[in-house]
Amino acid sequence: MLLTWRRWRTGRPFWGGLAAVVAGAEICAIPLAPLKVMLQQGIAGIPSVLMGLVMILMGLSAWFAPHYRGLAGVLTVLCAAAALVMSNLGGFLIGTVIGILGGSMIFAWQPTGVAEPPSP
Repeated sequence: MLLTWRRWRTGRPFWGGLAAVVAGAEICAIPLAPLKVMLQQGIAGIPSVLMGLVMILMGLSAWFAPHYRGLAGVLTVLCAAAALVMSNLGGFLIGTVIGILGGSMIFAWQPTGVAEPPSP
């Protein structure tokens, strides 16, 4: 079981996808927080939730469809950068920073080749 999990995790950009999912959840959660926590609710709630959902979707697509890692990485970075302006400083800067790092890790990930058995 542990070997299967390790093989699955190393066959895709797992840590970048995890960072994208965490950043998207953080950006989504800020507009849903109590008003005392929010700086300003206003119209910023709708784009925040939408950008957070796109980031979560891109993180999950990096896990389950790693051949789309280029598109997922670029869209994650773009959403994280747009959240800086449109979503209460990108989830108080935490979501933006984690999203940019996660998108960069997704984009930079390369699949490892299967080791060929030595020839006799």
